[in-house]
Amino acid sequence: MDDRNSAVELVERLTRIVANEGHAQGLKPAQWEALRYLARANRFSRTPGALTAYLGLTKGTVSQTLMALERSGFIEKTANPGDARSVRLGLSPAGADLLRRDGIDTLRRAFDGLPAEVQAALGDGLERLVKAGLAARGGRAFGVCRTCRHFVADAGGAGRHFCALLKEQLSDGDAELICHEQEAA
Repeated sequence: MDDRNSAVELVERLTRIVANEGHAQGLKPAQWEALRYLARANRFSRTPGALTAYLGLTKGTVSQTLMALERSGFIEKTANPGDARSVRLGLSPAGADLLRRDGIDTLRRAFDGLPAEVQAALGDGLERLVKAGLAARGGRAFGVCRTCRHFVADAGGAGRHFCALLKEQLSDGDAELICHEQEAA
């Protein structure tokens, strides 16, 4: 077997391992993915629409996923202060607690056990693969706020940043979260 096919098959197998972990705690894989997304997304990206775009699922699937998570008490919906027609999503304390027991942590620990140069090469390669796959499907990659062309570091002093697109102040914590508006710098 050539290296190209072997690598693609390994990615597929890894996907299956992650999907199997997605059935832990009685949740479906899409529900775990939604919880993980909400934990990593900035306040502008915690909407049903952004979640739909990130997961690459249908609006109906995401709606059903969110209803199940809300019924289980793992997420909370609040009115969007900027648009009364939309909602913001957030993890409830129970949802945050559940994520601390996320079965995917086994994979994270395995990754952490790899040498630094392997982690860097693997991370870079997988990022490129995901971006290429998304582009082929007409999707878009969500990126970390601090890597965006609209991010202005220390605009209001040390650790006080600014999003030039959304005209919003950002903290150091915000800068490390993913954003649906992110455009590579």
